[in-house]
Amino acid sequence: MSDWSPGSWRALPARQQPSYPDASALEGVLERLRVLPPLVSRGEIDRLRVQLAEAAAGKRFILQGGDCAEQFSDCNSLSVMRKLKILLQMSLVITHGARLPVTRIGRIAGQYAKPRSSDTEKVDGKELPVYRGDNVNGASVQERTPDPERLERGYFYSASTLNFIRALLEGGFADLGQPEHWDLDFGSTSGVRNQYSEIAERIRDAIEYLRSLGVLNEGIHGVDFYTSHEALLLHGEEALTRIAPEGDDWYNLGSHFLWIGERTRALTEAHVEYLRGIRNPIGVKLGPGISPQELVALIERLDPEGEPGRLMLITRMGVKRVRDALPPMIRAVKATGRTPVWSCDPMHGNTQVLNGVKTRDFNDVVTELRTALELHSVEGTALGGVHFELTGENVTECVGGLTGVDSADLTGASYKTGCDPRLNYAQSLEIAFVISRMLKEVRERSRAA
Repeated sequence: MSDWSPGSWRALPARQQPSYPDASALEGVLERLRVLPPLVSRGEIDRLRVQLAEAAAGKRFILQGGDCAEQFSDCNSLSVMRKLKILLQMSLVITHGARLPVTRIGRIAGQYAKPRSSDTEKVDGKELPVYRGDNVNGASVQERTPDPERLERGYFYSASTLNFIRALLEGGFADLGQPEHWDLDFGSTSGVRNQYSEIAERIRDAIEYLRSLGVLNEGIHGVDFYTSHEALLLHGEEALTRIAPEGDDWYNLGSHFLWIGERTRALTEAHVEYLRGIRNPIGVKLGPGISPQELVALIERLDPEGEPGRLMLITRMGVKRVRDALPPMIRAVKATGRTPVWSCDPMHGNTQVLNGVKTRDFNDVVTELRTALELHSVEGTALGGVHFELTGENVTECVGGLTGVDSADLTGASYKTGCDPRLNYAQSLEIAFVISRMLKEVRERSRAA
């Protein structure tokens, strides 16, 4: 694109950017980031784009999930391992029930910043800059001044996280012949443990049978795993945008997949300008307030060639509005002849406040997801993926589910999120079974028709 460069966004209004007190300090950090090694490769990014194209055609399913906002303290072996385990478990359940290959995309190794509704907040009567995530400032009142050095720290935490994930996967952590190794020590009262154990046993038996016949594909011993984060802090994203070897295209080599949110998707502003020029597959979050006309214009701006696997539309309607808001969007996109990946984020439209803290009701999450899947089926499109905020830990941040988290649990020590509430490991696996059943029902109805 002759009219685009990694820094062309700077000429446009840019929302959600921190106000750094020292511009020269910021530029010094960016200069160092520009010469640091890439975190991901062009080949990995291109492979993900192919898989997203398959999901758009209904031949694959995308499972995207992880923390609302990672914290630097999450960069430890146990935390990373638990996040990887729950995504592997969920994908196993979905693949088994839906008979679809699943691509796993973690909100990990870079999701260190979050958009906020206000630039400041009052703490003990004092007006302070709002906490925007560890890539910007600290949650404590002493660390609220935006510090560009945190962008560089975030790079190294991302690199360390990615290095550990790759070491686990290459070392056989995701070997489908040993799915019991992914166990997260569910309590004996969990209603999903037995279901998962049964599936794991079936898969192990099937693999042993294939091995005995000598026809086992060695690919069964590993899986693809991709990283993603919200492209929010544009200075940092620009610094990690490079021309990949053996080509003249610009890639963001800090992550495989990036998205922009409901607050930053304005058609003529900086975030859309930045995203339109990179070769990575990209996503955009869509709330119920977007008009069909605005959606079509946004798609044409971000994906002018209608390239398969380029664009993911992540709808976040809320359980009360999804049935009315989603169908006009689907029809408007269908009328263009394009086939983006449709994904459902049933978390962000269903946030509520109980006992003075933010939470989400598991039943609302499931209902919006089921409704979205039904609507896509009626409209003749494929729901190609889901997008969750979740963790592999035993937190109590979302109410409901078989483990019985209620409002009283929200004020305890197990409410740990740095920003928005996440599904805990039992709720995450439970919803994987829900997705598996839903997709199976859609497949059976399609065959019957």
